[in-house]
Amino acid sequence: MRLESLFDRMVFFARPGDPKLHQVALCALFDLLDATERTDMKGSVLQDLERQRSVLMGLKDHPGVEGKTLTAMLNEIERVAANLNAAGKTGQVLRENEWLASLRGRLAVPGGGTQVDMPSFHAWQYRPEIERCADLKHWMSSLIPLQEGIAIVLRLLRESGQGEAAVAPQGAYQQMLAGKVYQLLRVWIDESACTFPEISANKYMVWIRFASQGGDQKPQAMTRDIPFKMALCSL
Repeated sequence: MRLESLFDRMVFFARPGDPKLHQVALCALFDLLDATERTDMKGSVLQDLERQRSVLMGLKDHPGVEGKTLTAMLNEIERVAANLNAAGKTGQVLRENEWLASLRGRLAVPGGGTQVDMPSFHAWQYRPEIERCADLKHWMSSLIPLQEGIAIVLRLLRESGQGEAAVAPQGAYQQMLAGKVYQLLRVWIDESACTFPEISANKYMVWIRFASQGGDQKPQAMTRDIPFKMALCSL
């Protein structure tokens, strides 16, 4: 989910706009390189895709399953897995780009992206917008297969849980897990409640504590009953 957030930020700020927005897109791109450098994220996503493909294949003859929808999902999984397999090591092309590697190091320093520290980056920011966008699209392209893989895995994970209504007495809720392993807990709250959840869990139980923010933005525990909806998800 952290990678999903970084991908969303990168794509959002890579759209046509001010050069300062494109600097944020590059920072998100470099954060993605950092996050994928020491872990086999590609392998993990491929394993999840294959596991889901096997599960869905077993539903082909189930009478309650819509055949066209199932086939479309299987085709999408196979397409995403094929693209991910063909992509090589995640971000390797970007790591081998000397200019990007130099910029990555400079942007890691507070204020390091100024014209004083890296004049070539300053010059790039003043290139025509269409050229900057084309560069960003090219650099991002090597990461898109991973983004698509993560997107489909998280989509299937989120859809695996059935939302159920619940109430947190005096702002606190707990539920035993009865030994079953879950990978994600989703919580929905009405915006008018003006509260947010703080969640902790182990293999036995989940705790949800609702809080609000005062004038200093410091979280304050809610002391009234909070109705909400939750879903426990597992692939």
